Amino acid sequence: MTLTALIADDEPLLRANLRRQLAECWPELLVVAEARNGPEALALFERHQPAVCFLDVHMPGLSGVDVASQIGRRAHLVFVTAYDQYAVRAFEQGALDYLVKPVQLGRLAGTVTRVRERAAAALPGVASETLLQQLASYLQAKQAPAQAPLRWLRASVGQAVRLIPVDDVDYLKSDDKYTLVAWRDGGKPTEALLRNTLKELLVQLDAEQFQQIHRTEVVNLHAVRQVVRGAHETGELTLKHRPEVLPVSRTFLHLFKAE
Repeated sequence: MTLTALIADDEPLLRANLRRQLAECWPELLVVAEARNGPEALALFERHQPAVCFLDVHMPGLSGVDVASQIGRRAHLVFVTAYDQYAVRAFEQGALDYLVKPVQLGRLAGTVTRVRERAAAALPGVASETLLQQLASYLQAKQAPAQAPLRWLRASVGQAVRLIPVDDVDYLKSDDKYTLVAWRDGGKPTEALLRNTLKELLVQLDAEQFQQIHRTEVVNLHAVRQVVRGAHETGELTLKHRPEVLPVSRTFLHLFKAE
């Protein structure tokens, strides 16, 4: 079965390189259109109705994510991104196919295998509307002026307000409209409530130090003792200074895989 494809990237040399690599690892694929920007990609998709779209994330006019949200499940989508590893996690968590610039032939071959298998099984594209909205919000936030990460948290302890150094925090857990913070006060495990949601705090914390491990929990990576894989692609995380065992959902377990 011959499938057709669209390549969308504002850099001509990168379009040509991807087309050449596709000809090498997927010779049966017919590239029917190439777009230089988001609006052109959308117009060419509507004209040619390709089965596969290779979309650069950052393009003039409309981003690759914006284009994908309008294509929906009518094509198999592969994002091409120059963003850092932290941004790539957003794609991994949604089980989307993605390629990192400069595209490596071996990585492309793996993506081609997955797309061909889905096409042969007549499975629709995997990009949900919710996931695409999350990606669009994430990319918009990444392009915003960077702010220094939080160094202190303000927590209510009885009638007092405590200033907690983030380095002393072991983990944060969502508690309705508040967030429970578990930290070490002079080495003693202590807990208190923050008047912020977990979502609000997560975008202000240092992403190199704090990692979401579950829908309701974020952990300080410096406080982690180990992560043990469990059933159904989940895990259990133990801490260096506390007895609690925290759940790691399947969405985030891949972040703790050994290199």
